Amino acid sequence: MAQKSKQWAAIIMMMALFAMIAFVTNLCSPMATIVKNQFGASEAAGQIGNYANFIAYLVMGIPSGMMISKFGYKKTALAALVVGMVGLALEYLSGQVESYWVYLAGAFISGLCMCMLNTVVNPMLNVLGGGGKTGNQLIQIGGACNSAAAVAVYILMGALIGEVTKKTGIVDATPALAIAGGIFVVAFIVLLFTKIEEPEQAKVETGLISGALKHRHFALGALAIFLYMSVEVGTPTYMLSYLTSDTPETIDMKADLLNRTDLSADDMALAYVGLRTNVDSIKALNDEQLIADLNDEIAEVKKSIDNGELSADKVKSSQPGMGMSAGLVGLIVAVYWLMMFIGRTIGGSIGGKVSSRAMVSTVAVVAVLLLAFGIFAPTTITVNVPGIDWTNLKVVWAAVPVGIFAFILVGLCTSVMWGGIFNMAVEGLGKYTAAASGIFMTMVFGCAVMVFVQAKVADNVGYLLSYFIPLVCAAYILFYALIGSHPSKRVQEELAAEEATE
Repeated sequence: MAQKSKQWAAIIMMMALFAMIAFVTNLCSPMATIVKNQFGASEAAGQIGNYANFIAYLVMGIPSGMMISKFGYKKTALAALVVGMVGLALEYLSGQVESYWVYLAGAFISGLCMCMLNTVVNPMLNVLGGGGKTGNQLIQIGGACNSAAAVAVYILMGALIGEVTKKTGIVDATPALAIAGGIFVVAFIVLLFTKIEEPEQAKVETGLISGALKHRHFALGALAIFLYMSVEVGTPTYMLSYLTSDTPETIDMKADLLNRTDLSADDMALAYVGLRTNVDSIKALNDEQLIADLNDEIAEVKKSIDNGELSADKVKSSQPGMGMSAGLVGLIVAVYWLMMFIGRTIGGSIGGKVSSRAMVSTVAVVAVLLLAFGIFAPTTITVNVPGIDWTNLKVVWAAVPVGIFAFILVGLCTSVMWGGIFNMAVEGLGKYTAAASGIFMTMVFGCAVMVFVQAKVADNVGYLLSYFIPLVCAAYILFYALIGSHPSKRVQEELAAEEATE
């Protein structure tokens, strides 16, 4: 008990770092829209800052584990905070000098920081909890802090910037970047003077990686984390795409319109936009910004028609959806992340009594059932679901297919998967734990891979059927929890021997 009392400061510090990870990571989404508008970047180019996080995990995952083995958890976390300050400073500088490439450099360096911090906090919380149920409980509570910070980002950006428009620049995000930088500085100072009793580390050598992977339950767990990213991220990503894509009727009307030869490009562009937007109503509002945005949209459509990027054949080849407003859908999909916060809070409260294996296997079964229901449920049966407007702190309601509601509930399931899988996978690894954590962080790159795979499936068979990808991934996680997570007989004997000597 005395040992645990000494470590409360360390536990609280790790929780704070867990929250910081989400705070900086979730700045990428609103920043992507700002960058796209300020630099006239394409959708893909605007999102590169977001992708930089995944690339950074691929680059920095294993080196982060090696740093922990050589310098320890505390020094690695301090180094990560310095790296994070540099990344945020570059993002701020990009707004001052109006450089897209400076912004990308800052986003990538910030991603390196997030990877390093993630490599530290997961194993450290597990160690501070003594592994097992208590270790899992601390990771789940840390996850709840992570989700709470993610929500705080949207509230903060809404309060400081308001609605992001085409005139919003990175310089307008300076207050948010300054707050994030201030948090990093405070965290560095507090961590510097926080005493952390670290576990003994093995001498740094490449054999640590192969040694960790020789443990079957860890290797299977690393694959589980890779596939888990599909369930967590793929589920909300293609909800957004499905709900905002044109209905079959709208697709037919657009194709017919683009086939007409009696209209000029200007008239065709105006009519094309008018199929989804009430142009006259917007102009009647006399809102200069709304009218400017509308004119920009019409101009973009005309340009696409002129250069052949938009044609009847391409429109007909697109996958149909529900044709809902992107703004409203964004509010609905945000509820998925709220479900993750609720799930992690519940997981943290019961984690000390329920094993990781029981927790993960239960939510994996539910996730498989929800995903299967969402795929096959009739789209004509709808249910009202809430959407959260973080900017104005209010709830809006909208009717969506009942299957989409099932996908939203998957957030409750994914909430506890990460911590539970990590807890099971590092059981009995001993000196290999730090290297194993680095390997785990590398597996976060699975998000980019699996989301891309689901995109390809969606292009060929439709959005709803593409959910077979996260369904299969959830089924593997169920297999891992029930069968693959059990340490080998050799590891079990080593654990028994360690307990006998304590």
